[in-house]
Amino acid sequence: MKALKLKEGIYWVGAIDWDLRNFHGYVTQRGSTYNAYLIIDDKITLIDNVKSYLYEEMITRIKDIIDPSKIDIIIQNHIEMDHSGGLPELIKLIPKATLYTNANGVKGLKRHFKQDWNFQEVKNGESISIGKRTLSFLTTPMVHWPDNQFTYCPEEKILFSNDGFGQHIASTEHFAKDLPKGIVLEEAKKYYANIVLPYSKQVQNVLKVAKGLDIHMICPSHGVIWTEENIPEIISAYINWANNVSDRHRALVIYDTMWKSTQKLAYTISEAFEEEGVSTQLMNLQTNHISDIMTEVMDAKFIAVGSPTLNSSILPTVAAFMYYLKGLSPKNKIGLAFGSYGWGGQSIPILQELLQDPKQCGFEMMEPIKTQYIPDQEELNNIKNNLRQQIKIKLEE
Repeated sequence: MKALKLKEGIYWVGAIDWDLRNFHGYVTQRGSTYNAYLIIDDKITLIDNVKSYLYEEMITRIKDIIDPSKIDIIIQNHIEMDHSGGLPELIKLIPKATLYTNANGVKGLKRHFKQDWNFQEVKNGESISIGKRTLSFLTTPMVHWPDNQFTYCPEEKILFSNDGFGQHIASTEHFAKDLPKGIVLEEAKKYYANIVLPYSKQVQNVLKVAKGLDIHMICPSHGVIWTEENIPEIISAYINWANNVSDRHRALVIYDTMWKSTQKLAYTISEAFEEEGVSTQLMNLQTNHISDIMTEVMDAKFIAVGSPTLNSSILPTVAAFMYYLKGLSPKNKIGLAFGSYGWGGQSIPILQELLQDPKQCGFEMMEPIKTQYIPDQEELNNIKNNLRQQIKIKLEE
């Protein structure tokens, strides 16, 4: 296992997790990487590390460059276990190394590992010299944990961005330019939608600060590295995502169904949007994972959610999605609740409340749609015509 040279004296020494398929409840069909970066200078520095079970892979790559026992400095940009899991074994090897992180990082690592290592607390804007290079620290709390930070090397114009600009991709190609652009941006969007989205206000602040830096390379903690030819594209995407920019001519219809009646409504709703010139995607919760649905939520202005009534409530799959949606907190959306029922009909007001309540999703809402038992064609036509009128009004606002 070889290290990858990024620039003279700077190497990727991380690990590839080919088998990862679930990360914090979202599906990672392409696996992932845990990126660590080695800088050879007067003080040999390792930025971040890897999950515990991939520690030997990282050490093998470091050995390709130097004896790991010669590492002087560890910079821990984030304490989550996919970035810090290898620390206990690493510090056994280099007990005198100085571990630089911020106050929340020190606190979190002590709670994780119950060890009083050689910590050096850093503050936002502080810098250290490691020889001919300088490393500056930019604290980025809640992007996406309180301890997150970026590390910037002005001499090399490299931003070590931790979870910012990351993607879950397992690949022996380590630069975004070496993979199909659509795949990399799709995985970056999925990563943002399922991990970073709730912290978009904090991302906006970070982007303002990063704008003042001269950046020729972005080295995230997961996935591939961004270089000059594609940095403008990912920065532009992050600006849109952080500002909750969505397409008024795009709708998402998300549902589950028992006896196909709610599905009939879903297809009728889709037809209404399409006849008003709104591109629409149907996503059945029986066949689509909630993390893939959230990736599509990013772009859509209209979010329709449907469920039949089961035991005076909504289907478990819909409940799980709604809880996930609430936690990720997308903004500036227009919601629509719909469903079929037999005798109770509670699912529709429950969905209406979950989508509308500011303490839940806080969406602007359209009139809910409900039918009892199996809707006939006349009912479906009336639903479509009424919805088309609502859509027209929303598009003109």
